[in-house]
Amino acid sequence: MKFVDEVVISVKAGDGGNGCVSFRREKYIEYGGPDGGDGGDGGCVFLQANKGLNTLADFRHVRFYEAGRGANGFSRNMTGAKGEDKIVQVPIGTMIYVEETGELIGDLTKDEEMIKVVQGGYHGLGNLRYKSSVNRAPRQSKPGSEGETRTLRLEMKVLADVGLLGLPNAGKSTLISTVSSAHPKVANYPFTTLYPNLGVVKVDSYQSFVIADIPGIIEGAAEGAGLGIQFLKHLSRTSLLLHLVDVAPMDEAEDPVESVKVIEKELQKFSDELGQRERWLVLNKIDLLPADEQKAHCDDIVKRLNWKGKVFMISAATGLNAKELTKEIMRSMDDAVYLEEQKQQQEKKASE
Repeated sequence: MKFVDEVVISVKAGDGGNGCVSFRREKYIEYGGPDGGDGGDGGCVFLQANKGLNTLADFRHVRFYEAGRGANGFSRNMTGAKGEDKIVQVPIGTMIYVEETGELIGDLTKDEEMIKVVQGGYHGLGNLRYKSSVNRAPRQSKPGSEGETRTLRLEMKVLADVGLLGLPNAGKSTLISTVSSAHPKVANYPFTTLYPNLGVVKVDSYQSFVIADIPGIIEGAAEGAGLGIQFLKHLSRTSLLLHLVDVAPMDEAEDPVESVKVIEKELQKFSDELGQRERWLVLNKIDLLPADEQKAHCDDIVKRLNWKGKVFMISAATGLNAKELTKEIMRSMDDAVYLEEQKQQQEKKASE
């Protein structure tokens, strides 16, 4: 299925049913009086997150969604039925914007989480509502109101704990296939990956995290070069970035240090917050270097970058040090959760 992460749709809530004008007609009852019932409310349109979906591709074919109209009222003071609600399924991680204003009205991040995007019209009133001491036989009623209509832009951002960064052919897809059960396409040419791949990395019993392979980041990506900005946004939900670097590129003229700087530049252009996100340097393909040169070669890259964060030397293809990397990620995530819990406890005590 084609990966689609942004789409525009139209939604319309159901109109409210009209009120009824009716008078009671029964044998032996000379003055029956009004008995027109109210109409039913129009149905609403909801968007609901569904963990079984991972793309907005289905919306390429159906762009308009409408809830049911409320039924009109009936005689004998019978109220019309409420219009049927329309529930539209979307992937987890979908953000909902009003197309005309750009206002964010919802962000569905949990399975089965639901949001109402348009309100159904309200029911009309039957003539029984207008009966009074001075108006014993009202012939007026009130029609139902129209349901809301909106044009929405749905934007999906993948939900992952860890995002993989790197120029094409840095080994991101290979790493995600090594440490998880995901099987993205892997080949020895640029832009093998055309859409984000997610993999669940199981470190130990009850210990796992989600890792995402984000494609399309080359020089000029923040301005839309390559697949560019289309996928940079998917990094916004990750808590940790792994910056993969090919330490033994096929083209000897390519400098691993320059490849790191290219990505750093694009991150800063796209978002200051993203540029400051915690990022670990993962020096990949060390198996292509002579064993006695691996450490010196990698130390030189780290020194020239003046890198202050964590550094790992791995081979995604052979799995060398990959397990150690995943364990360190899990440890870091557990520490972050612990610190957040401590912070919340302190804030709770301070407020008491």
